Amino acid sequence: MAQTRSKPKNAFYAQSGGVTAVINASAAGVIETARKYPKKIGRVYAGNNGIIGALTEELIDTYKESKKTIEGLRHTPSGAFGSCRYKLKGLEENRREYERLMEVFEAHDIRYFLYNGGGDSADTCLKVSQLSEKMGFPIQVIHVPKTVDNDLPFTDNCPGFGSVAKYVAIATREASFDVASMCKTSTKVFILEVMGRHAGWIAAAGGMAADQNNNIPIVILFPEVPFDRARFLEAVDKKVKKHGYVSVVVSEGARDGDGRFLSDRGLTDAFGHAQLGGVAPFIAGLIKQDLGYKYHWAVADYLQRAARHIASKNDIQHAYAVGRHAVRMALTGENAVMPAIKRISNKPYKWRVEKVELSKVANVEKKMPGSFIGKDGFGITGKCREYLAPLIKGEDYPPYKDGLPDYVRLKNLQVAKKLKPFEI
Repeated sequence: MAQTRSKPKNAFYAQSGGVTAVINASAAGVIETARKYPKKIGRVYAGNNGIIGALTEELIDTYKESKKTIEGLRHTPSGAFGSCRYKLKGLEENRREYERLMEVFEAHDIRYFLYNGGGDSADTCLKVSQLSEKMGFPIQVIHVPKTVDNDLPFTDNCPGFGSVAKYVAIATREASFDVASMCKTSTKVFILEVMGRHAGWIAAAGGMAADQNNNIPIVILFPEVPFDRARFLEAVDKKVKKHGYVSVVVSEGARDGDGRFLSDRGLTDAFGHAQLGGVAPFIAGLIKQDLGYKYHWAVADYLQRAARHIASKNDIQHAYAVGRHAVRMALTGENAVMPAIKRISNKPYKWRVEKVELSKVANVEKKMPGSFIGKDGFGITGKCREYLAPLIKGEDYPPYKDGLPDYVRLKNLQVAKKLKPFEI
């Protein structure tokens, strides 16, 4: 009697948390790689609005999209399938949610779970892996790294960060040129607020605006360095008196000596994190009150993480690579791991993708090392420049149509539901 070949199992992919300019490149890496193994992976289903799509059984059949459209994800910003800020609670607190995931996965013959996100997503992946083992339901769980904050451990950098760093460096340089031209009779201080809750990686990128050919006066406020009002105002005043102007790059996570966020408004997001924003006007107020200088401030906000038009080429390559390797790891039987970027050399820039156990990644934040922050606490060191330089290099412009980037829009057709509705 001839043996019947087992039907290939399906994969589930979802995007989590704040999106980036290159997270869709990771999605393209996942989907295009999976399509190369039709005997091992049947379909790739994407969660509609992240992990919520799994809980509500809203599964998008990515194979309904054309090859050209999936290729277009590589140059399209944001989350093509929708993301969410929804954190699954602990196994003991809400075991039902995890059991629901398993029910949906079993109903749709899903045996590969690839979750594209930051630290909270890594924690979710670890919990799903642990529960699948306890329930005797085999599933390969792979965390696909992403976060503009660049705070995941055991990876040289996080896909999404390089492009934000490039945007912030460019914005700081261009705005500084503007202020320099007007400072004699007008604005003398420009303040740019950037993302970074606990780590100052993005703020540090502002320091790249100045180099040996661009003597731009810059003051950076890092979350890692307690804010000292007197020292900060002294640094600003000295640079204005010497150069006529100064640009201040401040992280949203800047804190005072007691560890309190300068911009904490007492609100929290879905993950329980303090809802930040508004530190730029706070800093501007101090400058106006104590120094009397005319100022302008701006908040990079969504602009910094959505700017695919000026994304870093190296960042795009990183994002695609971790998506591709995530599928390969799943197919080789890996479980509860993350593809991490390993830097081999700076000049020339060389790197590879390695495997890291999620037990080492979940709930761990990587902050700026002291060796990257200048002695005065307001700038970056040469070592930091060496680290950042390759991450912002290279351009990979999207196609343009009628003067605007020509990004793709997916059909996002969902498969038929098989289970009863689930309230979240």
